[in-house]
Amino acid sequence: MNFPYSDDNKRYHTLNYHLRHTFGTKVVRIPLDAGFTCPNIDGKCGVGGCIYCSDRGSGDFSESPLLPLEKQYFLMREKMNKKWESTKFIPYLQAHTNTYAPIEKLKKIYNTCLAFPDVCGFSVATRADCITEEIADFMAEISGKTYFTVELGLQTVHDRTAEIINRCHTYSDFLKGYGLLRERNINTGIHIINGLPGEDRQMMLETMQEVAHLEPHSVKIHLLYILDYAPIKELYDNGKVKELSREEYVDITVSQLEILPSKTIVGRLTGDAPKEHLVSPLWSLKKFCVLNEIDKEFVRRNTFQGIYADKQY
Repeated sequence: MNFPYSDDNKRYHTLNYHLRHTFGTKVVRIPLDAGFTCPNIDGKCGVGGCIYCSDRGSGDFSESPLLPLEKQYFLMREKMNKKWESTKFIPYLQAHTNTYAPIEKLKKIYNTCLAFPDVCGFSVATRADCITEEIADFMAEISGKTYFTVELGLQTVHDRTAEIINRCHTYSDFLKGYGLLRERNINTGIHIINGLPGEDRQMMLETMQEVAHLEPHSVKIHLLYILDYAPIKELYDNGKVKELSREEYVDITVSQLEILPSKTIVGRLTGDAPKEHLVSPLWSLKKFCVLNEIDKEFVRRNTFQGIYADKQY
């Protein structure tokens, strides 16, 4: 059986496929840094941030937050146009927690992004514990006007792991914020991380099983990176973090996708760590090799995303 959400050799539902079929053209997301911080950085619920987080709050490849958002947008759009012949763009507030501010500030920033030229949507990354009724209502307004997505960092459903990584919220906290968005029919994505301290293969599969039951709009699977300046490096140096091999990561990721419904969009299967600060795993620098191995593993197993979740299989 051919995979229903692919027109190439992919056996999972890529974001590229989804956007091309939604808008009829290549669509590129433009990462932006609006200068937000995070509640487990500034002391509201913790300090120091998640122990693996980069100092740019996962916004390492966006322009400087010291630049106006419009300037960031045009600079990044120029870079993207050198890689792809694109006609549409989606501004993506990626760095840190992009709902962690008074509602009036959020309205000003979001409306600025929505007014950029050649924009066909808008996307925001944040934490579930930074979603309030007021913010969710405002997001519902945006969702009624454009293609809008909210991405929530979950990382793991295991609260003990969340304590180790200094996540500063529980799975129950996550579900409350997630529920506020889903009640309003807002496209909501979930991020998870494979290779977190103390987690084995079964625990990572349990996280994806829970995520699959939530039926999110999209899922991003990240690999745990050890950066030379991040607090997690001390755990790594002391042997308290086990590096996943590429083979282990591919096996776990494919197994996770097999239990994720095929209609769920896969926004990412690995990330891009800042090369100059990456300590481990160094094999992750060959991103396309990782993606190719995932494709090959699906073929070897003769399976697809959702094979253990969809009735059609």
